[in-house]
Amino acid sequence: MTDQRRGATDAAATTIAHLPAALMATVLLKLDVPSLCAIAATCRFLRDCAAQALFFLPSFHLLEVSPPLDLLRHLLPPNPYLRSLKLDCRRLDDSAIVELSRPSLEELTLFNCFGLSGRLLVELARRCRYLRSLAVSSLAEKKGRCFTLSELQEMLLGCPLLESLSLAVDMSQFSSQDFTKIWTTTPLGRLSALEISYIPSATARDLLGCAALHSLQKLALSVNSVSDAIVAAISNSLVSLTHLDLQDAPMAEPSAATDLTNSGLLQSNKRGKLKHLSLVRSHEHLFAYFKGVNDLGFLLLADVSPNLESIRLGGFCRVTDTGFRAILHSCPKLCKLKVSHGSQLTDLLFHDMAATSLCLTHVSLRRCNLITDMAVASLATNKDLTVLDLRDSRHVGDQAIKAIADLPKLQVLLLDGTDISDWGLARLGSRSRSLISVSARGCRRISDGGIPRLLRRSMLETLQAVDLSRSGSLSDEGILLLARSGAAITELRLRECTQIGDVAVMALASMRMAGEWLGSTLRLLDLYECRAVTAMAFRWFKKPYFPRLRWLGLTMGSNWELVEDLVRSRPLLNVACSGKELGGGLWEGGCHWYGHPEEFDQGMELEEEEESGDDLI
Repeated sequence: MTDQRRGATDAAATTIAHLPAALMATVLLKLDVPSLCAIAATCRFLRDCAAQALFFLPSFHLLEVSPPLDLLRHLLPPNPYLRSLKLDCRRLDDSAIVELSRPSLEELTLFNCFGLSGRLLVELARRCRYLRSLAVSSLAEKKGRCFTLSELQEMLLGCPLLESLSLAVDMSQFSSQDFTKIWTTTPLGRLSALEISYIPSATARDLLGCAALHSLQKLALSVNSVSDAIVAAISNSLVSLTHLDLQDAPMAEPSAATDLTNSGLLQSNKRGKLKHLSLVRSHEHLFAYFKGVNDLGFLLLADVSPNLESIRLGGFCRVTDTGFRAILHSCPKLCKLKVSHGSQLTDLLFHDMAATSLCLTHVSLRRCNLITDMAVASLATNKDLTVLDLRDSRHVGDQAIKAIADLPKLQVLLLDGTDISDWGLARLGSRSRSLISVSARGCRRISDGGIPRLLRRSMLETLQAVDLSRSGSLSDEGILLLARSGAAITELRLRECTQIGDVAVMALASMRMAGEWLGSTLRLLDLYECRAVTAMAFRWFKKPYFPRLRWLGLTMGSNWELVEDLVRSRPLLNVACSGKELGGGLWEGGCHWYGHPEEFDQGMELEEEEESGDDLI
């Protein structure tokens, strides 16, 4: 920070210091943790105020960075008012358990708990008696870490007020009998929502027989195979269920006797109480489909589902427009529709959309290859659309963009693998007033010339995330045009753009924020497999460039020493060289659909704080 800026902030602090302490406290307690960190970087007075506010914050949510233990201790002082804690734990181990298990907590969400063991569950049982919601992912996945069923049982017994439990952990390591036993012998009268990321189908059927779970209203399971038997077990046991999410990824083609059929599909909502239904067959291991379900099954389901508000269906290859139209016309409350691998869907699905009373806000038609521009034009009669996903529907092109560009509430538009061109981007840039995220990954007709056409004045005010990965015609020239536009992009994905190189990195690094900062607004930059990026570009990834960058995708190659040096110099930067997708972003949401932009919009100035000689806060 320059002397001139420091003097200006000190002068402002003198004025702020005259405000009543109660007023300052009221204002600061309405801010989130990243905002408090940003305020603390401005002057001593606000640093003191922010530090004091941390003792009284009711919620501590920090998901964009994974703080090490010493930083976490600065940010999490003793606070008897703390009710909600959400944290990325990838840099934490068992030494942080005491910091995470605060006695006042009612909600705890911990992601990437690779280095934490089952001791976490034991400490939660001992210290967090008022916990109502717990979500833990990847617990004890690091080599040398483990957790046991006895630790899980101790947590269930020690948290009697638990209402929601999410365990993103592989439960196949436990026997069905032992796993079911702990649920049978534990009182769980308040538990209304349960999510388990992977559980064998046989174990799931046994689990659902536990009387302690019969009051569940929300259930999400990932199993090895969804079948009539598991759906019947759910339907017969969980009489109050309103949300059902089932996903499988078979290792082998299911037989007719062990697969889902029309009868099982009808059983999924035989009481008619479901508001959300998700049935998805993943292609993680092989291309398998629900071959036992056809239009008749969807017609039967539609008759008993008048209360459905959202539905997610994937892998129903034998269901045609007739079956899906029955859902649309029989579910007047439906607002979210997600279909993947709908190989039989055509434009007839939406041809009389305007005649229905539906008010769709989220629509996904991924890998529905018979859908064309005509279907999208009919769909665009829903003026309340906020999310539209047309990924890998390759017959969708520029005429579809012409139809949807005027949608007044559209925020997320996913066009990966479609047939749009620079003309379509120009149409979006000239007409859209609300778009936050645009993805055009793998669209071969997009070139450098489409960038300035997309980033016109109206789009610059809203656009935050852009994905132009696998665009073979995109080069450094296009990124230079992006940099010159002054767009405040926070996420930029350019993976596998082979013509993107050092010049693009330099241009992005020199983008200015508020006319003063050297760097850019970028928080995520994916350059994986951009082979023209060489060792020369690494100097631009170091401080003070890209001051807000939290996720960086690179190809390591022979530059492993430079990558390791970068990680050491920027400990809060998540550098990925394995090709995995970065962050959650503005367009992925897993079981919970699409993430809210505000969850990813966390401006952190922690690295600047670390450079100062003072304590963080």
